[in-house]
Amino acid sequence: MGFFDFLKKAPEAAPAFPMMVAADAKGTVVPMEQIPDEVFAQGILGKCCGIDPSEGKVYSPVDGTITQAPDSGHALGIQGTGNVEVLIHVGVDTVEMKGDGFSPKVKEGDKVKKGQLLLEMDLAKIAAANHPAVVITVVTNTDDFKDVELVASGTVEPGADLLKVSK
Repeated sequence: MGFFDFLKKAPEAAPAFPMMVAADAKGTVVPMEQIPDEVFAQGILGKCCGIDPSEGKVYSPVDGTITQAPDSGHALGIQGTGNVEVLIHVGVDTVEMKGDGFSPKVKEGDKVKKGQLLLEMDLAKIAAANHPAVVITVVTNTDDFKDVELVASGTVEPGADLLKVSK
């Protein structure tokens, strides 16, 4: 496949690019390299960033469909518009909590809108388990796009522009 072949295959009514992936939590932006987990910090799963949450709520960063909702409640996969695949991972090593402190509000197959509440988490329980609570937002199919870049810094509110995805 030629480098520019992807330009020819634009689907009808394609969403406008660059597309924004919104902040999915209220808190302080953590650049990818500073996420306290090597897999995410090195971008192995895709370009990403974190938000150190100041409240225990996670909202949808895109319009789309929930593709992954493990019982542990600490992560969600979303197939967003424009084929942007987003993984939200709440905390580092929080899978070890086996769902304690997490209450998902959506299930696999649900359609979601940007800004919709996806899950609640107990920040005190996460802290008590000695896990960073950073909410990590990953564009897992980064390679399908020209660029995924962090456009936010400092403190953000849910819905603020966070990651810019360019085709």
